[in-house]
Amino acid sequence: MPTPYPIRRSLPTPVSVTMPARLVDGISRPQIPSMCCVEVCWRNTAGSIRSTRRPITVDRVQRPSIVVDNPRRSIRAWQDQIRDPSLTILLVLELCTIFVAAPLAAKGLPMARTVANTLVLAVLVIVVMLSRKWGAIVVILLGLAATVTSFLPTGEWSPVSDTMARHGGEILTFSALIWVVAHAVYAPGRITFHRLQGAIVLYLSLALIFAAAYGLIWELIPGAFVNIAVPTGDPQEVAIMLYFSLSTLTTTGYGDIVPIDPFARSFANLESVIGPIFLAITVARLVSMELADRRR
Repeated sequence: MPTPYPIRRSLPTPVSVTMPARLVDGISRPQIPSMCCVEVCWRNTAGSIRSTRRPITVDRVQRPSIVVDNPRRSIRAWQDQIRDPSLTILLVLELCTIFVAAPLAAKGLPMARTVANTLVLAVLVIVVMLSRKWGAIVVILLGLAATVTSFLPTGEWSPVSDTMARHGGEILTFSALIWVVAHAVYAPGRITFHRLQGAIVLYLSLALIFAAAYGLIWELIPGAFVNIAVPTGDPQEVAIMLYFSLSTLTTTGYGDIVPIDPFARSFANLESVIGPIFLAITVARLVSMELADRRR
């Protein structure tokens, strides 16, 4: 019987491993693998040399990690914490502005208009704090700039330019408010009572936008509405347009103020359509989000 050739096994020699680097918290760190390969050679009975590569486990070297504070991540975490309570604060401020400060200003109370402007400014500050979109912040700043400019005593401005700047600024500002609050209300997650209050903020903000649009039409076309006097810039006009806007949004329609201008009628029709559709879509959306969150 022939004597078999002795099998020679070489010592395992580790194969060189290239460790690519990656950025971690702004610092370049090598990726240290936990496995590497060795090449094992032997001679079989036919005399030929065979080799194979086998993985072996190596100890992974632990290096102390350096924690770098990320300001953007910290700001977003803070925004998530204050998001829901801020929706409640926004609702309280809007309710006070629409149903308390505006009627008092219409009654001629001297401090009522100042209080109303302060409440609106507080609303916008909270919206800027909640916003993660620079576009929304820019729109809010443009709207505020246009509104403030309309109150400055400039002789070069025509009455039409002053009216368009004031009401256009209000439309821009509250449109950005709806943009920001809608992101907070319809964000993924459990539907809380704060989010339901945020949906009411959206509904009231729609009424404010249309009230500004009606005010713009009324001042540019004094005969656009029946049963109301010609606009004179009195604070009472704001309360009148808010009343008409809310009556149209809720499809109440008392009939004491009637739009007769084509543009006024068109906006009234649009608002009366948006009101019920908004309620139906919002309720369906919030219910579906709540059910999806419970399935998780």
